[in-house]
Amino acid sequence: MRLAELSERSGLPTATIKYYLREQLLPPGVLVSAKQAEYGEEHLRRLRLVRALIQIGRMPIATAREVLTAIDDESLDQNDRLGMAVGALPPGPAQPDQDDRATAAARREADLLLDSLGWTNCEDASSGPYRALVTALAALAALGYPHDLDHLVPYAQQATRLAAHDLDMVQEYESPSEQIEAAVALTVLYEPILLSLRRLAHSRESTLRHGTRATGPSTA
Repeated sequence: MRLAELSERSGLPTATIKYYLREQLLPPGVLVSAKQAEYGEEHLRRLRLVRALIQIGRMPIATAREVLTAIDDESLDQNDRLGMAVGALPPGPAQPDQDDRATAAARREADLLLDSLGWTNCEDASSGPYRALVTALAALAALGYPHDLDHLVPYAQQATRLAAHDLDMVQEYESPSEQIEAAVALTVLYEPILLSLRRLAHSRESTLRHGTRATGPSTA
């Protein structure tokens, strides 16, 4: 397909597509003349992913490029490609203070939690999710809210089931590259759904427990 058709099918203006090409977020098409290129379904799929990262996930161009580079690195096995691509996504909360005593205590608690779950391969102090976990635990401790194993393990158990469901969805795609792209897109797009469903569930549970409708939309 030519650029105009790619624009029509993707729903993105040609100027935006050209910008993504310049920023190396979209691989170049196959030249059919000095000024025209041909694009395929892989370009359409990549545009949808870029749109999810930048327009919906609010990801900076440089970060999106890092994620896409990991997706395209065929020198890695599938597990490493998936880990690098998802690991390049923004971690969320602010990063922990390496010199803070509360952070050191939170790191010990995080390691204890992961060890108790058998997630010993997750204790990479440089990974975004691990650092975000440490930051959150330190904040809970500082404010006096529960952050012991009894309170945390149920969340981890639910996360395990969700991870299995996520990978089941990813494996519905045929090629390894499509699977990696889907894993990244679903991570970005499903996290708001998880947050929304959790808050809606809170509203529903409050209604059931207290007999009056909690603040927020009814889920009845």
